[in-house]
Amino acid sequence: MSLLSIVVKALDALDLDDDVNRLVIDRAVKVARNRPHPFSTRHDYISWSGLTDRSYNARLLPAKPASGEGVGTSRPPIDQVAALFARLPGQNQRLCPKSTMLFPAFAQYLTDGFIRTQLSNDPALEDRRRTTSNHEIDMSPLYGRTEAQTDVLRLKSSAPGRRGRLKSQMLGGEEFSPFLCDGAGAILPDYAVLDEPLGLKNASAAQRATLFAVGGDRVNAVPQTTMMNTLWLREHNRLAGILEQNHPDWDDERVFQTARNIIIVMFIKIVVEEYINHINTTSFPLQADPRAAWKADWNRPNWMTVEFSLLYRWHGLVMENISWGERAHPGNSVLLNNRLLLDTGLAGSFVNVSANRAAMLGLENAASFMMFAERGAIAQARLNNVASYNDYRIAMGLEPARNFAAIVGSSDRPEEQARLTALARRLQALYGDVNNVEFYVGLFAERVEKNGPLPELVSSMVAMDAFSQALTNPLLSQHVWGNPANKKLAFTEAGIKAIEQTRTLRDVLARNAPGLAKDAFVGMTRREWKRR
Repeated sequence: MSLLSIVVKALDALDLDDDVNRLVIDRAVKVARNRPHPFSTRHDYISWSGLTDRSYNARLLPAKPASGEGVGTSRPPIDQVAALFARLPGQNQRLCPKSTMLFPAFAQYLTDGFIRTQLSNDPALEDRRRTTSNHEIDMSPLYGRTEAQTDVLRLKSSAPGRRGRLKSQMLGGEEFSPFLCDGAGAILPDYAVLDEPLGLKNASAAQRATLFAVGGDRVNAVPQTTMMNTLWLREHNRLAGILEQNHPDWDDERVFQTARNIIIVMFIKIVVEEYINHINTTSFPLQADPRAAWKADWNRPNWMTVEFSLLYRWHGLVMENISWGERAHPGNSVLLNNRLLLDTGLAGSFVNVSANRAAMLGLENAASFMMFAERGAIAQARLNNVASYNDYRIAMGLEPARNFAAIVGSSDRPEEQARLTALARRLQALYGDVNNVEFYVGLFAERVEKNGPLPELVSSMVAMDAFSQALTNPLLSQHVWGNPANKKLAFTEAGIKAIEQTRTLRDVLARNAPGLAKDAFVGMTRREWKRR
């Protein structure tokens, strides 16, 4: 049981107030050493460049080179380790009792903004020790990582009724981003400064025709993430319209920047109050209260770690097939293909994604087309000499696993217990000693926690980093959000009201998606799910 769960269970019987909320958040963050981290992926030792070069990932724990290569060592053959993630022959994917596919869709969109391993369509430009992250939750998938990218995504018009907007187009009566490519499939010159969509070199003409000009190279990966970006595009432009109407003397720049401020804080609120509360295994509803960070000793500048990058590889949540409308689609058929979004519309897409169950996170459950990603994650952890699974359990204040059976856990269902026993034997055959089990493998060898979608170590590390990185956003500082005059300057009364009225993605969707029925279900937690 994670420390967050223990603290919350002790408070469940109390009247929940703001002080309790801040206490829970503070305890969740303080389970391990806070920033600044003395180590980074620049070197396997402490160096000045390692302490200052933010193009490399930080490290929670120091590098731990392998004790050897081969079966029974800390680094068994990578293909054999990757095979642990593959479904067993003849077995269907295990399903997550709690989550819909909206959960991994949001998780991917969120993390693609700040967990950005330096990948490229040109292998020579890849470096899995480095990152292109700004290290902030800054909505870079929507606005771009750099000012030059933001500029080409903006409409930049001084005309009344167009100030502060992002570029968009109307298709079938709905608003979408502009297309990225011309009729021949080449990226339009105006968008050459944007990060090229990953996988573009293998995209067909039909796929290229549906790609949008957006801020992130992963937004177009699947229609589930594209629909997220489309939602926030519409909300930005909706807010810009309200701001311009309320402040007709404002120029394009001020309208844009103020709408951007509102969007970033609104997004962070959803991160805590819908997404983290979905992960939360207790009935305690966490609030996005930045006061928890204002005087905390963990309120330090963000610097994403290599461990955070690895623990967020939730490939196991992805289903082999997805239902969209009246049809089932192979999961790999939607890669770099926004046709489902365009044909269904934004409201229908969110409803369809919410109607799909997520797979259960864990070994022996990956969709076949995601196996390449599992292999890449294992290789990335080894390249960066990431410490062992037990090292991280100890660092997070958890009991280290004493044997392989302790890692995989147990079940009161005979069939599942037989699988877990066999899995423990597979791990032992590969690693020999439980202390050799690699961080990435151990994360997903654990069973999912009761009433949650994540295993224990993943859940603890996500809570620690999510709060310490989201609530320390400069817009939520004591001197902006905590200063009434500055808060009004940064967001306006209309913007503050919009933030206050938003807790879920459905709240934003209802304002921006024509045709969304009042009783249509949109959510990360399945309607049928019941707490055990």
